[in-house]
Amino acid sequence: MSPPLQEIWVYLSATPLLGLTATLLAYLAAHRIYERSGFNPLANPVLIAVALLVALLSVTGTPYPTYFEGAQFVHFLLGPATVALAVPLYEQRAQLGRLAIPLLLGLTAGVLTAVVSAVGFAWLFGASRETILSLAPKSVTTPIAMGIAEKIGGLPSLTAVLVILTGMLGAIIARPLLNLLRVQSHATRGFALGVASHGIGTARAFQVSEEMGAFAGLAMGLAALATALLVPALLTLLAAVG
Repeated sequence: MSPPLQEIWVYLSATPLLGLTATLLAYLAAHRIYERSGFNPLANPVLIAVALLVALLSVTGTPYPTYFEGAQFVHFLLGPATVALAVPLYEQRAQLGRLAIPLLLGLTAGVLTAVVSAVGFAWLFGASRETILSLAPKSVTTPIAMGIAEKIGGLPSLTAVLVILTGMLGAIIARPLLNLLRVQSHATRGFALGVASHGIGTARAFQVSEEMGAFAGLAMGLAALATALLVPALLTLLAAVG
């Protein structure tokens, strides 16, 4: 490492700027890769940024608490960013009112299918209890999924990986599947993406149209709420039956 770069590294490593700078640079690099891939879901910028940060912290021997002193500023902005999804949704309020009942039915079917299929297949293939509990909230956005997994006895770190993989898979499959089913409505396509692929699907939906992104954001939020209520209740029921 050259002297100027070494001086910069010494300064950053001694201040909270390390986590903030590393996070922003890693995401910018990952997003550039994502753009150059033609926005291919396999080149998910969050996954790439995480890999870059893990490599950086491992090579430099930087403890995670030291990194998070700066990264917590980005973490804090997750709240306002999520709330901001209400702005395009408000602009679609008239259409939302007309579609309220079909959307609620679709939400219920989507959340139940996501939870029951994941838990059911994992149980059939003999997965451990921790793995099954980690799989249950895989179809909601990462912070909420990790919180649910921790509360019910799963592994939050495993859940985070499963959430990203679920989002990538949903973003890849959704377009050809919806085309095959001849679903043309942007509201319907966006809602389906939000339920099945949470944040990754929502980001993809906003690339198509603001209407699709608004309904994907609504689905992501409602699916997270429904899953947070459904999973503990379902596990309590299974425990009582067993």
